[in-house]
Amino acid sequence: MEKKTSITLNDALTQAFQAAKSLPTEKISFLKASGRILATDIFADVNMPPFNKSAMDGYACRKEDLGQWLNVREVIPAGKSPQFKNEPGTCSKIMTGAEVPAGADTVFMVEQSEANDQQQIRFTGSKTNSNICLRGEDVKTGDLVLTAGTMLKAQHIAILAAAGCTRPEVYQKPKVGIISTGSELVEPTVAPQASQIRNSNGHQMRIQAEQCACEVNYYGIVADELEQTRQRIASSVNENDVTLLSGGVSVGDFDFVPQIIQQLGFQILFNQMAVKPGKHTTFAINNGKYIIGLPGNPVSSFIQFEIFAKPFLYRLMNYTAPMIALPLPLANDFHRKKADREEYVPVKINRKNEVETISYHGSAHIHAYHQATGFMSIPTGVTTISKGETVHVRPL
Repeated sequence: MEKKTSITLNDALTQAFQAAKSLPTEKISFLKASGRILATDIFADVNMPPFNKSAMDGYACRKEDLGQWLNVREVIPAGKSPQFKNEPGTCSKIMTGAEVPAGADTVFMVEQSEANDQQQIRFTGSKTNSNICLRGEDVKTGDLVLTAGTMLKAQHIAILAAAGCTRPEVYQKPKVGIISTGSELVEPTVAPQASQIRNSNGHQMRIQAEQCACEVNYYGIVADELEQTRQRIASSVNENDVTLLSGGVSVGDFDFVPQIIQQLGFQILFNQMAVKPGKHTTFAINNGKYIIGLPGNPVSSFIQFEIFAKPFLYRLMNYTAPMIALPLPLANDFHRKKADREEYVPVKINRKNEVETISYHGSAHIHAYHQATGFMSIPTGVTTISKGETVHVRPL
């Protein structure tokens, strides 16, 4: 395989996004749409609120009648239409969310009222708001309420429900096959023997992919053996949109993945990224199928999934996630020896909203991330950052 120079993360994402083909769409129940990406715009089919609605429990009347003794015409519960028009000298007792009767332009609180022996009601406050939610003041019929490309969360499900859109059209979930390579690996249920280690990053990536609303197929551990690795990768490629590998992508004697990828007809767009951790990250394409090869160390695979694989998987669903980087002051001096790559360092945010670095021993030290709020980015060429300087933190 031809050697290629390291590219920046931005260049890697640009190449991957250009190669990505959006998946087909499907209609599903809105109750199962959390985390999915909306494929069409959604428009309101009714006004919201659909009628002038009381914002509180109280009495509906004309504003000019405030302070006068008023005859109570009726009690209006939520869900029932008023039976009477509000006339001068009258009011209606009304519940929160109920329709305000015609003629009324004010609702005053029960707490600001008094009754006399004739069962009349009078406003006792000095002033009051109208306390009426006007018909269509939130949304009018035909208004655009959700745009295509929205990741659906709880608040969006509520809007779908309010708009009567019970079967939204969303992009299909990417099918992701996950393979861990390495003869030294055993599954978590196995007690490691000499020269063995439990497979943590394979399961870590499973959860990361599932959190991206992907359909995940786990193909287990494959030993560092050429034909076995080829068969496992070929099976995943055949059954999934994206094959996600950890390990076997570097330059060791038993790193077979790059040559197998090419033998399976894939074009490798890049095989090195100028970031730390995760330099040896590979991305390959073949007619709507994709292979992402990540380093075998758990921190490398974790970070590379967050900064590269996740945005790419979202791209297949026609979604561009916002790149949040919080500018915050550093709580302690930071220094590194080499500055030839952009580096990501685990951090936590203290009560003063300062960024504290976490003790970190390298790309195998996944324990450093269990208390991390996120990771800060150290630009290429920067070796020292002083206490109080602004750093940018990507939340986890």
